[in-house]
Amino acid sequence: MTRTPPEPNIFATLESEVRSYCRGWPTVFDRARGSHMYDEDGRTYLDFFAGAGSLNYGHNNPVLKRALIDYIERDSVTHGLDMSTTAKRAFLEAFQHTILRPRDLPYKVMFPGPTGTNAVEAALKLARKVKGREAIVSFTNAFHGMSLGALAVTGNAFKRAGAGIPLVHGTPMPFDHYLDGRVPDFLWFERLLEDQGSGLNHPAAVIVETIQGEGGINVARPEWLRGLADLCERHDMLLIVDDIQMGCGRTGPFFSFEEAGIVPDIVTVSKSISGYGLPMSLALFKPELDIWEPGEHNGTFRGNNPAFVTAAAALNTYWNDSQMEKQTLARGEQVEQALGAICDEHPRSAAGYRGRGLVWGLEFADKDRATKIAARAFELGLLIETSGPRSEVVKLLPPLTVTPEELDEGLRILSRAVRDTA
Repeated sequence: MTRTPPEPNIFATLESEVRSYCRGWPTVFDRARGSHMYDEDGRTYLDFFAGAGSLNYGHNNPVLKRALIDYIERDSVTHGLDMSTTAKRAFLEAFQHTILRPRDLPYKVMFPGPTGTNAVEAALKLARKVKGREAIVSFTNAFHGMSLGALAVTGNAFKRAGAGIPLVHGTPMPFDHYLDGRVPDFLWFERLLEDQGSGLNHPAAVIVETIQGEGGINVARPEWLRGLADLCERHDMLLIVDDIQMGCGRTGPFFSFEEAGIVPDIVTVSKSISGYGLPMSLALFKPELDIWEPGEHNGTFRGNNPAFVTAAAALNTYWNDSQMEKQTLARGEQVEQALGAICDEHPRSAAGYRGRGLVWGLEFADKDRATKIAARAFELGLLIETSGPRSEVVKLLPPLTVTPEELDEGLRILSRAVRDTA
């Protein structure tokens, strides 16, 4: 009997081959709430992906949803470029009151465009304008975005190759632990800066992630970050911290660099700043760096007013006290214990785990193992992705609002997926 193959669906016939996540999660999602997603067949999935870190407060958070619906229903401004609006004012006031002032951070706020890579491009452009130099230093295994400027300071060879042209004016240096502690921190970097024959053009800035998400959950030590900040100050380079995935409370504090006690010159923020998954990004910088001419850097969607509404609601709901930070750190201890147990159960295959707050990575000696675990986890009803230069790390990014019970359930599924792929 000849079986007729199923008709190709609209995604396969019309959407570009560039699509990615749908290949690892072959279903059609229909609804989402909190820490769960539901496909059109009614199957439930526990979400430890959270929109790649864009949904720190879960799917369709009811407080944020109510604020958004009320705003839309009263015919408020949806599109306003960089015009002054009541929604923008409410966000700026909330951001100043709940985030900047309590941390004694002096930053000016720029809305460069709706995505993280827009914020990175603005940061690089501003640093070069301020210093009058074009070179930027980045780090091994960094990821800063998919536009050309951001790709030039990204480490991943596959992503860089997609540019199709030479990526210039960026120089990589070893990230923390890259040389396994065999070389003192910044020895090579400082030697190049001081040697007139090194061939390194004096950089305008250094851009760094405190925890490299796409690079494999590589966690920089606070002392390493402090050393980097000192190096930048001594050599007249601006320090840019890319907090696009690790900011907005992902590591515990609102900004991931707070633990190190540093104050970067420029900070990029996106993903969960809107709180609801709406596109929004910020470039924050010290006031003396604000030398832009009006309109010198712009964009049609640099003022997403619905995102301002949900962002303000998120700040006012979750960041008026320290409860969210304490909760995230407590949930992180729960994850750390479970990952330690998995490594103890699989001493030969599990190469280790690392993370902070609610971002964690579980690495395996077999470079294909993490992909198999993510696929098995999906079959068991858990959404997780992989990271690292060879996708060798299982990456956990549950919503910050995940309950202890949901966290336990997801970690049990992960543990089973590891056993099932042994």
